[in-house]
Amino acid sequence: MLAARRVDRLEAVAAQIAAEGGDAEISRLDVTDRPQVDALASAVPRCDVLVCDAGGAIGAETVAESSPADWLTMYQANVLGTLHLVQALLPKLIGSGDGTIVLMSSTAGLTAYEGGGGYAAAKHGTHAIAATLRLELCGQPVRVIEIAPGMVKTEEFALNRYRGDAAKAAAVYAGVAEPLTADDVADAVAWAVTRPSHVNVDLMVLRPRAQAAQHKVHRQP
Repeated sequence: MLAARRVDRLEAVAAQIAAEGGDAEISRLDVTDRPQVDALASAVPRCDVLVCDAGGAIGAETVAESSPADWLTMYQANVLGTLHLVQALLPKLIGSGDGTIVLMSSTAGLTAYEGGGGYAAAKHGTHAIAATLRLELCGQPVRVIEIAPGMVKTEEFALNRYRGDAAKAAAVYAGVAEPLTADDVADAVAWAVTRPSHVNVDLMVLRPRAQAAQHKVHRQP
């Protein structure tokens, strides 16, 4: 089941899955809209794995200069969106007898950096949800996995963050030979989910080799 706001993107992924012999249903979903989330959860007869991947960053201003509206948008997607889906599908995850929840956080949820206050605050929220769920579900047949990527070069993340400024978005990855890709992150999710049921990957931090920390990135001239 693929659910997101843009149906054309879902259709493209579903077509790729079909070409590889699989099957996928698609559903338009805004994770910040609780009635939509509840409707989707009601329509799903069973849930074995939930991957909460919605999120994103807006702006790179300092805390003093940032927009509260941007912070609210990031919080709604990264934190409340995750909360809505977990709450709506948790009964079916438990009922499956062997459920797995994957929350997509970020290294920003572990370490703050200048210009990232709003995004770091939101991803710290995602990190806190994962840690709290793991405690609260101890003894239930549900694993809680957190994947925290560092520098990932995708089509839109940096472009959205810099409000469509392509030059600023490109500068994020300038000189970095091999930033992570979306496929790298997807591969990590698939690996973590397919471990034996008794193995819980609490937290997986992914960075490209060129990135040693938030502020330590090797850039080729």
